[in-house]
Amino acid sequence: MPRATNSPASRKRRKRVLKRAKGFRGFRSKLYKYAKDAVRKAQTYEYRDRKKRKGQFRRLWIQRISAGTRAQDLTYSRFIEGLKAASIEVDRKILADLAVHDIDTFNSIVAQAKAALDNKAPATA
Repeated sequence: MPRATNSPASRKRRKRVLKRAKGFRGFRSKLYKYAKDAVRKAQTYEYRDRKKRKGQFRRLWIQRISAGTRAQDLTYSRFIEGLKAASIEVDRKILADLAVHDIDTFNSIVAQAKAALDNKAPATA
């Protein structure tokens, strides 16, 4: 009895992998053996970097906010402390956007945070 290889399914699987490897360099886009490994590795990086992107954006927002607050003679950490004292709930993404595009509004928020820090009772040691 001849061996059944189910070639339509095998061909479909190989074509799917080679289609995902389109644009890779050299053998990695032409030969199934190499394309299979390249696609598996690419999927691993894809998944990992979707998670990393969130942290990278948070770091970018913090840098932008910090630059805006330092122009007003305030550090980032003291600014965040002042926002909490003033009960201002604005996330870092919006604050960073304000710091870059709407400086007047950002400066007014910084002023409110400074005022809240001044009114805050000093911690006793």
